[in-house]
Amino acid sequence: MPPITPRRYLNPLIHVLVWGLFGLTFLLFQPLTGRLVMPTEFWIRQGLMFSVWVASYYLTAKVSVPRLLFQGRTGWFVLALVGTTLGVLLFSRFLESALNLHELMNKAFEAAAGRPRLLQRGPRFDSMGLLTTMFVQGIATSITVVQKWQKDAQLRQSLEQQRISSELSVLKAQINPHFFFNTLNNIYALTLLDGEEARSAIHRLSRMMRYVLYDSAGGHTLLSQEISFVQDYITLMQLRLDERVTVTFERPEPVRDVPVAPMLLLPFLENAFKHGVAATQASSIFVALRQPAPNVLELEVRNTRLPLPSTDLAGSNGIGLVNTRRRLDLLYPGRFTLVVDDHTPTNEFLVHLTLHVA
Repeated sequence: MPPITPRRYLNPLIHVLVWGLFGLTFLLFQPLTGRLVMPTEFWIRQGLMFSVWVASYYLTAKVSVPRLLFQGRTGWFVLALVGTTLGVLLFSRFLESALNLHELMNKAFEAAAGRPRLLQRGPRFDSMGLLTTMFVQGIATSITVVQKWQKDAQLRQSLEQQRISSELSVLKAQINPHFFFNTLNNIYALTLLDGEEARSAIHRLSRMMRYVLYDSAGGHTLLSQEISFVQDYITLMQLRLDERVTVTFERPEPVRDVPVAPMLLLPFLENAFKHGVAATQASSIFVALRQPAPNVLELEVRNTRLPLPSTDLAGSNGIGLVNTRRRLDLLYPGRFTLVVDDHTPTNEFLVHLTLHVA
C-alpha cells in the first residue's frame, strides 16, 4: 500500500478551493439593480457556462499544452485555443437561444426599471464570455508551463546530484588505490629493515583502512577523524625516513568538529612526501591544519623543492591532486580557494587550501 502523503491531497484541494471561489463569483454575478429579479434560466446558463469553462481549463491544461505546445507544435496549439474559444462562445449562444434568455432578461430589466426597454436587434456579441474564456485558457497555459518548468528543474537537479554522486564515487575509487599502492610499497620496504616496526605499520594501516571503508562510507566524516587519519598517515610515512628529513605537523587545538569530505586532504600530503624527500640531501615537509573559524578549514603544505625530475600534476602520476581539485569543485563549489606555488622564494613547493565546510 503506497504511503499517504499530504502532497497527494494538496493539489486536488487547491483545485476545489480555487474553482469554488471562481464559481461563487461567477454564479452570483448579476447586473447591479436593486429591484432586478433574475429569471431561473439565467442561473441555469451561469451554471452550465461555469461547467464549460472548467472543462476548457482542463482540456487546455491536460491536452492542448502537453500534446501540442510541449511537442513544438505551436501552430496547432494556437488553433486549438481558437477552436476552444469559438466552441465556448457558440455554446453560450446556443444556451441563450434555447433558453430564450435574451427576451427574458429584457423583461426582467423592464420590470425593475418600471418602463419598457428597447430590445436589441440582431445577434449580441458575448464580450464577457470571450474575455472569461481567454482568461481561463491563459491561466491553464501559464500554470501548466510553470509546473512543467518546475518538474524539469527538479529532474535536472536530481540527475545532477546522481551524476555528482557517481563521479565522486569514481574519483574516490581512484584516490584510495593510489594511496594504498604507495603505502604498501613503503611497508614492504620497511619489512626488510625492521620487522617490529613493520608490524606496527601494518596495524596502523589497518586502522586507516577501517576509517576509509567504514567511517567515511556516508560521504562525510568529522574533522577530528580526518585529522587523526592525517596524523596516522604522516606517522606511517615517517617510518621510512631518516634524520635528514624533517617533518612538522601542526593541528588545531582544540578541534571544533564539523563534517568534511573524507580523504580530501590526503593527496596534498602524498604529493609532498613523493616530491619533497631525497635520499642524499636534507629536506623538509611542513603540514599545518588551522581552523580560524568553526566552519573554515585551512591547510598549508610545504616541501623542499628538489632538483629532481618532477611529474606534471596533470599527468598520470598526479591523479591524486587532479582528482582532489575535481572533488573540491563538486563538493564545495565556490567555497574554496586553492593556491599552488611550485617555486616559492624559499625554494619550496607550496599548497594552500582555504575551505568553507559549512
